[in-house]
Amino acid sequence: MEWIKATITTTAEGIDPVSGRLLELGISGIEIIDKDDFTEFLENNRKYWDYVDEELERLKDTDTQITFYLSCGAAGLEQLSAVSVSMAALHAMDSEGRYGTLDIKHENVADEDWSEIWKQYFHPLPVGEKILICPEWENAENADGRTVFTVNPGMSFGTGSHPSTRFCLEELEKYVKPGCSVLDLGCGSGILSITALLLGAESACAVDIDPNATDVAYSNLELNHLPRERYTTYAGDITSDAELRKKLGKHDVVLANIVADVIIALAPYVRSFMKEGAVFICSGIILERLDEVMSALTDNGLKIIGTKKDNDWAEITAE
Repeated sequence: MEWIKATITTTAEGIDPVSGRLLELGISGIEIIDKDDFTEFLENNRKYWDYVDEELERLKDTDTQITFYLSCGAAGLEQLSAVSVSMAALHAMDSEGRYGTLDIKHENVADEDWSEIWKQYFHPLPVGEKILICPEWENAENADGRTVFTVNPGMSFGTGSHPSTRFCLEELEKYVKPGCSVLDLGCGSGILSITALLLGAESACAVDIDPNATDVAYSNLELNHLPRERYTTYAGDITSDAELRKKLGKHDVVLANIVADVIIALAPYVRSFMKEGAVFICSGIILERLDEVMSALTDNGLKIIGTKKDNDWAEITAE
């Protein structure tokens, strides 16, 4: 199977606005080559230049680039078209040219190329006080007592390095108790719901609008040696599918690491998935829309009990 590899040319200043727009379109797995960072690294490490790969050394003369991957098919092409429209709108707004050309180039790559890319850039990542995210090709023997989530991230799903995912994992450490149940809305790779099981949850339910997500989540469940009896996945859109909503049940912890627009659309339904005393943890919110999301939640009967912020990203915990 092949995938679409798309690369946006921008500047260091354009990284945040471009990344934010990609996340709003549901693209969270990105690779960034920041020209300024790389040039600084080479300038500060001149004595090591003999050991810098020639391909890497050439990066100092390239533009800043943001690369992401989409499924090679109608859905992927539609998403690529949406990215093109969004970048054109951002370029039109950027009267001073601070964000660069915002040109998009794309090509097809095979599965084996994608897996090698992950192996170059994804290494064990400690999160919070208890969790270590570890790709399946790395050794997690020296985990320092942390709960290890082993992951094969698949295409276009998060690995835990983004602030939005980190926020959710940190909150899971607080609220997951032995015997509790968890609902993961927009599960992607299953990183949140499977980690909840590893932290002691009795059961987890996961749903995603992308049918590929269920296969990736089950694959990661097996990598972590957890039984399918404790994990249920569904594919579909709960904002338009009443029958799907009925299947999800009520839970102690409800998660949504998606984007602001989707969280706002979910707000009228969230309470129906929550047991008495449950919490709702949502992230993937760009900072400028935090108040808007908070209003949507409170308007639908939820009480905000905490928020987290990191640069341009925010998380909300509500009860």
